[in-house]
Amino acid sequence: MKKLTFLVSVLALAGLLFSCNEKKSSATGSSVIHVQVGPSPETIDPALNSAVDGANMILHAFEGLLKFNRDNNVVAACAEKWEQATDGLTWTFHLRDGLKWSDGSPLTAADFVYSWRRVADPVTAAPYGYDLLNMIVGFDEASAGNVEALGVYAPDEKTFIVKLTSPCIYFDKIAAFAVLVPVQRAAIEAAGDGWATAPKSYVTNGPYFMSEFTDGSQIVFEKNPYYWDVENITFDKIVWHLIEDPNTSYTAYNQGEIQLIKDVPTEEIPSLRGNSEFYVEPIMGTYYVTFNTKKAPFDDSRVREALSLAIDRKHVASTIMQGTYSPAKNFVGPGVSDSALGSSFEAVTTKKYGDHFNIENYENDLIRAKQLLAEAGYPNGKGFPAFEYLTNDSGYHKAVAEYLQAAWGELGLTMTVNIQEWKTVSADRRAGNFDVARNGWVYDWDDPSNMINLLETGNGNNDGKYSSAEFDKLVALARTSTEVVKHYEYLHEAEQVLLKDAAMAPVAYYNEFWLQKSNLKGTWHSPYGYWYLMYGKLD
Repeated sequence: MKKLTFLVSVLALAGLLFSCNEKKSSATGSSVIHVQVGPSPETIDPALNSAVDGANMILHAFEGLLKFNRDNNVVAACAEKWEQATDGLTWTFHLRDGLKWSDGSPLTAADFVYSWRRVADPVTAAPYGYDLLNMIVGFDEASAGNVEALGVYAPDEKTFIVKLTSPCIYFDKIAAFAVLVPVQRAAIEAAGDGWATAPKSYVTNGPYFMSEFTDGSQIVFEKNPYYWDVENITFDKIVWHLIEDPNTSYTAYNQGEIQLIKDVPTEEIPSLRGNSEFYVEPIMGTYYVTFNTKKAPFDDSRVREALSLAIDRKHVASTIMQGTYSPAKNFVGPGVSDSALGSSFEAVTTKKYGDHFNIENYENDLIRAKQLLAEAGYPNGKGFPAFEYLTNDSGYHKAVAEYLQAAWGELGLTMTVNIQEWKTVSADRRAGNFDVARNGWVYDWDDPSNMINLLETGNGNNDGKYSSAEFDKLVALARTSTEVVKHYEYLHEAEQVLLKDAAMAPVAYYNEFWLQKSNLKGTWHSPYGYWYLMYGKLD
């Protein structure tokens, strides 16, 4: 009995010491960081993801040929050097020595061939497939099922070659994008569709590997000992907290359980202004409304424009969004470059075409909206069918939805708000299971085509299935132009087609706001909405 009592005491003491050590590790934050950058993602399969939250996780788990650094410049990653042929049609990437997967097996150029073909494969149905790869030789055949026709080659284990049909002035940025990272064929074929939700099959090549996946709770990443630059990776572990409710995130942050949260309760923002832990930074992106153009009456551009003009953008950005966003005057917002060094696409648009939305004269826009609705056959909303607005309940999404419900009610329309969890919203939007939906896009690279091309026929991210032959032609000319000035001119013309056709309804330009503990150092936040945590530390 005494021996049993002694054993229990020893075990209790060991447990207490373990608990104290765990608390010490948590308090000092020497090796573990807890973050919240969104709820459960729809996917963290690189080929299938098209959301910022999923991409934040992917860029910590995988690494492509190239990557963006702290200054947002493209730098070497898996490829230690690369060159472009003088005609601009051949890109050659030379891989580093000794690249490995997180399971210790070698990674070669053939893995990139497989991964890029997988993005082109119609069976994969990658949302970005067309946008990223359509300039590569053989894409049409590959996207029809003959993936071996795609112009990507591995003449040896360390060389990856890409053949283009026409020069692409931003192809290095495409090669740095998270969708085109390598994925391991053996792991995917063994595990099937669920490979990206199981630590055993989620074989990675970047700074971290997955050690835990609990949907609706958390995803845990641990440092990958086989990563080529592992000695410069600081955190041993990243815990991604999958929290849908901003109030829950905020409570966890205030209790010291999480060091960074993206979803801050909007009602707390007034009290957080001036707080050194509250960050508001501009990012390149636009918050907009998507119309399902395959459904009547949203197939009528007059209806779409009426709904768009009925939005008081200044009120939404300044009041509902409490000044954390800026009212949209066009589709492409600030921060996106133009042809001349240091120039802004938005500024050129304003100078050349004027702003599409006069945010200071909403009353005139509202008058025009009522006229257009009458012209479309729905005077004062008479005969217009009731419809739904699809959104998720985080940030300002619900408040914006309720505002739109009232604003469109002024036109005599009946709209109900359909709130779903984020991964359902993104899946239903892509599948066309909606009437009108909240949408938004944060740029993947600094070129206006990255947003404008979303509305191209056949683009996997064209949720509303908008289609215009005139627009498609301009986008194609911009894509294949070898003259930088012409590239941007065509994109300006394409944006005007979208705005005049009310292909979508721009609402506001994004700013990112979040809370971050003052002792979290060495991380950075990019204009594309990504946090880079792998080089950070907790003082």
